[in-house]
Amino acid sequence: MTAQDRYYITTTIPYVNGRPHIGHAEEFVQTDAFGRYHHLRGDETYVLTGTDENSLTNVLAAEAEGLSPQALVDRNSLWFKSLADDLGFDYDQFIRTAADPRHTAASQKIWRAVEAAGDLYKRRYSGLYCVRCELYYDEDELIDGLCPEHGIPPQLVEEENYFFRLSRYTDTLYELISSDRLLVMPDFRKNEVLSFISQGLQDFSVSRSHTRAHGWGIPVPDDPTQVMYVWFDALTNYISAIDYADEGELYVRYWLDNPHRVHALGKGVIRFHAIYWPAMLLSAGIPLPEAEFVHGYINIAGAKMSKSLGNTIDPAELVQTYGRDAVRYFLLRGISATRDADFADVEGFHDQLRSRYNADLANDLGNLVNRTVTMVGRFGGGAVPAPGEGSDLDSSVRDLANAVSRRVETAMLAYNPQLALDAIWELVTRTNKYVEETAPWVLSRVARDGDETAAATLEQVLYTLAEGVRIIGMLLEPFVPDTAQRIRAQLGLTPEIGTTWSESLRWGQMAPGTTVAAPEPLFPRLELAV
Repeated sequence: MTAQDRYYITTTIPYVNGRPHIGHAEEFVQTDAFGRYHHLRGDETYVLTGTDENSLTNVLAAEAEGLSPQALVDRNSLWFKSLADDLGFDYDQFIRTAADPRHTAASQKIWRAVEAAGDLYKRRYSGLYCVRCELYYDEDELIDGLCPEHGIPPQLVEEENYFFRLSRYTDTLYELISSDRLLVMPDFRKNEVLSFISQGLQDFSVSRSHTRAHGWGIPVPDDPTQVMYVWFDALTNYISAIDYADEGELYVRYWLDNPHRVHALGKGVIRFHAIYWPAMLLSAGIPLPEAEFVHGYINIAGAKMSKSLGNTIDPAELVQTYGRDAVRYFLLRGISATRDADFADVEGFHDQLRSRYNADLANDLGNLVNRTVTMVGRFGGGAVPAPGEGSDLDSSVRDLANAVSRRVETAMLAYNPQLALDAIWELVTRTNKYVEETAPWVLSRVARDGDETAAATLEQVLYTLAEGVRIIGMLLEPFVPDTAQRIRAQLGLTPEIGTTWSESLRWGQMAPGTTVAAPEPLFPRLELAV
């Protein structure tokens, strides 16, 4: 895979029945890192996020507050958009499914396409329904009679609905996923999906009665008694936002003529994305996504966070307390990119975040940048010297920087920001060690006594440090972009890269004579308790 590709990358769109939680923040920053990485590579990149507003869950939340559904989703969607902005999420579009007329038109268009394929039929149905999941469950899927996702008893619902012939696509879906033509990442999530398919797929309901939906939702074409089941319309957001209804330029460019259509999602909605959504697309004659990246949950004492348990973490408060980039860094490196992260309690989450902040950001990275800028100012007259022939020590930093750049590319093309940051921190650690190995303060003292060899060595050391820090800052751009810009500023560089990102990662791009700025702490140390 080379630069100058085209990528369409999406988050899921969450229900807006309440405030966003830490899992939403994790998905926002992961998706943003993917999007920023491909943009920096020079790939043509479009990133979508938004909110899912047509669910019965939202209706019930509105009724509980004495609001209309429209008033509730108008208010609550702003919370999600605000969080995305607070986290520095550089998205191209934020779609709201109850406010965008393109979404209604697209949902009804794909409904008609599926209907024309003979994949819709109407019948009476009785089943166990979790309103939080907006999903019917078989009894053997329940855990002690409770929803496996939310731990609440499902409702017995009986009504006449439209059904989608999912069973027709059992073999096709199994072949697509097992062959990685539809890539589900990581492999253990792929195997979960294949196991579910191998048990036999059942047709599923794709509408709700207008009465039970309280009149809220997208009307089923030509049947005023029914509205679309929320997942049927919600999944369509991925193409409604790019003008599927009119087959506009964005749809052609980023879906029809684009090989890299990527969904980022949490494990709780994998069935909808890896089974329902591709089956709907197959039925409608629309190309499938290329890949689905699945992250885990952030749990407290082995359980999902819950307001009723009092163990929730407000991501907006985290940003206010620790700063945007510290939260981004912890969510991208401090927890697994794909598996569940479990903390003993809420304070345990804060303890680990503060520990990472102090050890990685304040000590490792912050001290390295501060020492480098300070020593260039003190021992180099404030300007980066020209490099000399160098030594094995200098080469060790240069060679690792080149290797780390390649490893970051490999990790990000595999959608693994944690592995990418692990590699970058090897370079941070090695460069810090290089400071101790070369002891510029000793070289400066000897050079002042007239030792020309020491003076030449000092210049080489200062250049190696400045160039190493520059490359570290460049590599950090997709993950902690504000910090990356502050590193550039302290090195006396302009905010603009001035060349392609890949070229900027080549060793030797630091111009001799560049005047560094006064050092400023990137991450002031935190007290052990806040």
